[in-house]
Amino acid sequence: MTTKSTDNAKSRDEGPPGATAAFPYDRMTVEHFRKAFPRARWSDDLKAWFVPGKTAARRFDRWWEREFAGSNAYADMRGRDAYAFDPIISKYLLVHDERLEVQTPYSRTVVDKMREVPFASWDGDRRVWTVPYRSYEDLRRHWSQIETAAIRNEPEERRKRQVQRRGTPQELASRARSAERHRRRYPLLPDDLPPLGRPVMTRGYGVVVFTGCDGEAADPEILRTHYADMPADPDYVWGQWRPATLDELIKTWPSRAGSKAEVQAAVWWQPTIGELRAARKAGRAMERRRMPKV
Repeated sequence: MTTKSTDNAKSRDEGPPGATAAFPYDRMTVEHFRKAFPRARWSDDLKAWFVPGKTAARRFDRWWEREFAGSNAYADMRGRDAYAFDPIISKYLLVHDERLEVQTPYSRTVVDKMREVPFASWDGDRRVWTVPYRSYEDLRRHWSQIETAAIRNEPEERRKRQVQRRGTPQELASRARSAERHRRRYPLLPDDLPPLGRPVMTRGYGVVVFTGCDGEAADPEILRTHYADMPADPDYVWGQWRPATLDELIKTWPSRAGSKAEVQAAVWWQPTIGELRAARKAGRAMERRRMPKV
């Protein structure tokens, strides 16, 4: 596990003094960090935490040493003993002297379970989860679900399910939903149109940017089939949309979370910080896939 803290002290004209602190994502580590540095804020641009204060870098380094020095060596030793006594034998687990690595086909279940393993972190360059030996027992508890999800998402297994689904009502409905999404239209209320050219949150399609609305009435049958969760109203019209770019998502200012009743009654709304973070994460993943391979 590597970390860095960079002194970022500035003059008053440039902004508040502070330091950026980066470390591999782990839920427990982030919780401990937030308790130790309650004024720290995450920066999507820097992909790091900003800790305010002229001595922020030194404070972070001291905290990191206290958090992980000493006790980790003993915990890792216990984890190695636990692995030697009751090893996980699987093609998805790679064993190294200093760490364990989990490499599986993509699965939402695998991601969710790995996030429950303390100190597990994602290596985006190598596309593996790294797990210190101190977390072996936690990994062991989740392993049956991780392995089952990995097997289910192997390319051959996915192809088998696709063949089995062909021609079924579920497959036809899925094709219809996909075709409707590719039309890039969305039902709007004429007296509550969203701002054009600005990212907003929608039902089912996430954060999008509306490009226009020509007033064409939405077909009630299409609404019942593909937009059943929309608030009931007979006067919907079609609005045209496109995906929001990563730059637009980064520049969008979040709203405060509205009440559950307000969201249930809304057709579109200003995205909250949580919704923006999810959209930005997906946008960055899309940008990485579009980058040419060297």
